[in-house]
Amino acid sequence: MEDVNMTKKQRAAAAVEKLKQLYPEAICSLKHTKPYELLLATRLSAQCTDARVNIVTKTLFDRYRSMEDFAAADVDEVAGIIRPCGLFKTKAKDLVGICQKLLLDYNGVVPDTIEELIKLPGVGRKTANLIVGDVYHKPAVVTDTHLIRISNRLGLVDVKEPRKVEDQLRKILPPEESNDFCHRMVHFGRDTCRARGPRCGECALADICKSAGKL
Repeated sequence: MEDVNMTKKQRAAAAVEKLKQLYPEAICSLKHTKPYELLLATRLSAQCTDARVNIVTKTLFDRYRSMEDFAAADVDEVAGIIRPCGLFKTKAKDLVGICQKLLLDYNGVVPDTIEELIKLPGVGRKTANLIVGDVYHKPAVVTDTHLIRISNRLGLVDVKEPRKVEDQLRKILPPEESNDFCHRMVHFGRDTCRARGPRCGECALADICKSAGKL
């Protein structure tokens, strides 16, 4: 039974601890070895599963082994490789453009602030937050579909727009926990709190969830 007297901060703190127990290792699903590879992989993940992105980037990162390789790449050739990820023409143009701008304006270093990251082609706040959190270990809130859905179900937020969800969560999540919390929410969303057919009967967060048993 959900405790109706919990504040949003208390509910958030409880969710953080419960998800820590479920997923001790809060890791990003996208495979990469360099900061710019994570940036490119995250751009590819828009409207595509991480599993498929990982298959594609295995070939992509083998073909283009450096930021300079990407900056000099033929956009059509890149598009052919990333076609399974969808929106391949736009994404290919962005991947090449990102690396060109990183080399031209940032000396080949991926920026460490959201404000600078969103200046890169095709990079929005979701991607920028992921880089800031995973690469530079700063407080970040990555508002993917799982986080938005589950945060609303739990009662942590009451909005659906990604930026508003980010702003509301930043007010109630411990800053040092926020990035790992987002990764854990993705795993939790895939395993239990699914978009369709959530498994409320076996949910470890049911006792703090405003939607438990009502979906």
